[in-house]
Amino acid sequence: MPTEADLAETLATAIGGLGPLARRLNQVHTRLWHEQVDRDLTGPQFTVLSLLHMHGDLDQGALGGLAHLDKSTAAPLLDRLERRGLVETAKDDADKRRKLVRLTDDGRELAGRLAPAVIAVSDQMLSSLTDEEREQFLALLHRLVQPPADQ
Repeated sequence: MPTEADLAETLATAIGGLGPLARRLNQVHTRLWHEQVDRDLTGPQFTVLSLLHMHGDLDQGALGGLAHLDKSTAAPLLDRLERRGLVETAKDDADKRRKLVRLTDDGRELAGRLAPAVIAVSDQMLSSLTDEEREQFLALLHRLVQPPADQ
């Protein structure tokens, strides 16, 4: 049976770990995003607009994969972007089950206009790190979010 001191140490380790730190990092990023980028466009929505700008028209499945969105997130996100006139969707003539997504001129303009502010938020959040530490930190984060090689 763990002692009260052991339990307190275990609890302190748990709340000082990755989950709580990732949540705090996300809170800071979200606050800066709303203050400096856009209050009405989310980070995932910006990612979708940017991917469509970079890759051209994509089917919903491919776009969701590139943006790391699950199906339950992708559909309502695209609906919101379509209602704002930032993307258009259409059934694929060759395969009626596929939904194609196209960036509108307004979506293209918005992504291009917001990109410098998105970069500025990242730079601001990473400003306490040296250039080498930034590269290392981002490389480690990329490694953490990659699926294990055996999957």
